Amino acid sequence: MEQRLNDGGWRGSSDLWLGAAYETLLESGVDAVKIMPLAKKLNLSRTSFYWFFKDREELLGALVSRWREKNTGNLVKQAGAYAETIAEAMLNVFDCWLDSKLFDSKFEFAVRSWALQSPEILVEVQEADQQRLDALMRMFVGFGQNESRADVRARTIYLVQIGYISMQTEEDISVRMKRIPEYVEIFTGQAPEQRELDRFFARHGYSG
Repeated sequence: MEQRLNDGGWRGSSDLWLGAAYETLLESGVDAVKIMPLAKKLNLSRTSFYWFFKDREELLGALVSRWREKNTGNLVKQAGAYAETIAEAMLNVFDCWLDSKLFDSKFEFAVRSWALQSPEILVEVQEADQQRLDALMRMFVGFGQNESRADVRARTIYLVQIGYISMQTEEDISVRMKRIPEYVEIFTGQAPEQRELDRFFARHGYSG
């Protein structure tokens, strides 16, 4: 909710402060996420911050919640989305890697970097990793694979993607799309049908 002062001034909103904190985290790391610099960034008074957050720690907690809800929440959702085949299910998960509205790779990198200096955030990351791996494993078990194989496939998929993020790998979209069918077959043991690929490419605006 936005807040206005009696003299017509503006205090901003919790989303505005959180958005500025998010941008600063991605640009400069968690040490730069401080109240006074954020106030200057937003051209608001420092005291305005306290209408929305008790202190810096509460703001940082809100950042973690946003990361958890977006990245872990959407990955778990995509892994459980309806699919007729395991290949189609894998393509549903790949939506996360190609759509920043579903999974924010830059946010992921920033939080993982933060975890290197914070035991509390490291625990958050480890819990998220397990939730995501569990979701991928359930996806494979749901298509008839035993738990041992499902576990290994889930780890292969997930660790490859986290490697992409950690290395800050940049690929031309056409190059990555051309690799998708091979990735699906390697990860699942099943080649995707052309109709499955066509639907996947269409929802990402790729025409080949």
